[in-house]
Order: sequence, then C-alpha cells, then structure tokens
Amino acid sequence: MTLTAAQIDAATADLLTAEQERRQIGLLSARHPDMTLDDAYAIQAALMERKLATGRRIIGWKIGLTSKVMQQALAIDTPDSGVLYDDMWFDHGATVPAGHFIQPRIEVEIAFVLKAPLAGEVTREDVLAATDYVVPAIEILDTRIVRTDEATGRRRIITDTVADNAANAGIVVGAQRHAPDDLDLRWVGAIVGKNDETVATGLGAGVLDDPVIGLVWLARRMHTYGQRMEAGQVVLSGSFVTPVECPSGTRIRADFGDFGQLAVDFE
Repeated sequence: MTLTAAQIDAATADLLTAEQERRQIGLLSARHPDMTLDDAYAIQAALMERKLATGRRIIGWKIGLTSKVMQQALAIDTPDSGVLYDDMWFDHGATVPAGHFIQPRIEVEIAFVLKAPLAGEVTREDVLAATDYVVPAIEILDTRIVRTDEATGRRRIITDTVADNAANAGIVVGAQRHAPDDLDLRWVGAIVGKNDETVATGLGAGVLDDPVIGLVWLARRMHTYGQRMEAGQVVLSGSFVTPVECPSGTRIRADFGDFGQLAVDFE
C-alpha cells in the first residue's frame, strides 16, 4: 500500500459526500498516481465500516470487469469486486426515483444465492455445493468518481472503480429460482430492451467463460482481505453485456427466456 491512513480517510469521506449529494468527485488515480489495488480495497473497506456504522447491512457481493470486452476497455487483466447493501435492493418492476443516482447504467447477470459460506481456495464444485439457487439479475451501476476528467481527457482506471465500490449502486433480482447444477450457466443469456428497443444481448460464457468461476475468484480475493461470502448472501457473478446508459425516462426489460424476466424503470 502507498496511501496513508489520512489519505484513505479523506478519499472515503469524499466518496460518501459524493453519494449523499449526488455529485461526482475527481479521479482518485489522478490525486494519487501511485495508488495500488490494495489501497483501493482499503478505501472500499473503510466505506464499508462507515456504512455499517450508520445501520446499513451487507446482503451480498458483486464481481465486475469479468468480460474480455470490459477488461480490454480498461486495460486490465483482472476482475474487481464490491459490496451489496440492503438499501441497494429494488424489486422487479420497480421505478427508480428521479435523482436517486448520478449517472445510472445497468448490466444483466446471473446471481447466486448461497446456503453456505465460501472463502479461500475453493473449487468450482465447492461453489455449486454452497449455492442454494441461481436467479436472473440486473445490476444498477453508478459512479461517484468521474468516468473521464474533462480537463485532461484522462479516464478512470481500476483503482478508481474499486475504491468506488466497483461502481455498484443497486440490484434487481428475479423471482425465478433454479438449481445451479440443473443448467449449463454458460448458455444462460439475456436480451436487454431499452424503451422497447433491443440494445444488448449476451451469454453467461462471457463471464470468465463460466459464471461459477467468478465466485471461485471472489472467494480467493476476499480471503486475502480477511473476508468471506456468507450463507444467505447474494453474489452477482458479473455482466455478460456492456453497460446500458439509463437517463431519466428509461424503461429496461431483461428477457432471460426460460431463466426469467426482469424489469426496472428510471423516473
């Protein structure tokens, strides 16, 4: 780590203020050019501590940047992860109030609901054994850090994204439950409609070639920071489509075929 405790505290406070006031801050990677992934996860952990202290509850975890397209776009070769809190939950068919987010976007993915903890060096078989069921999901993204600095044209990098809780902001989960070993999750896909126009399609294989492998990666990543996934938690395994912008007035429909359907609107 290269950041001091004071620098981590300052970044944490800035991100919390940005979320509360619905405004973005500048790139942390520009403020701290030598910032490492360990620094970024330390900021994310500090955010977690402050949110839990205010009464928030962790309901799960998200894995991001799992597709080759997104990794190439950000010039990285590793996924990232973030925390899901209870105030991020939206029901299927919900309408997100205007101004609730800064620059919302959505992704579609497969969510795993656990019946047993996962931590450390786990296998694909361990993940399936610990999974109660899988469901269709929409992740709502938002960025408390600018995506691009207007003055320099510099774009955010993975340390910015990780510090900003992997850009997570909300989750919509379907009611359709499936046993994880009843389906080849590589072939589970979705058609994403925005205002009645198809704007994205994808298959589960776009997530590290197998969505289950995302949880293998996450268990190992969390173990290095003294964390683990718990029974009853939801884990977003990673998107298999590129993010879809959702300005005010957007209607999103995600059709996973026999796997399920989801809808969310943005007021």
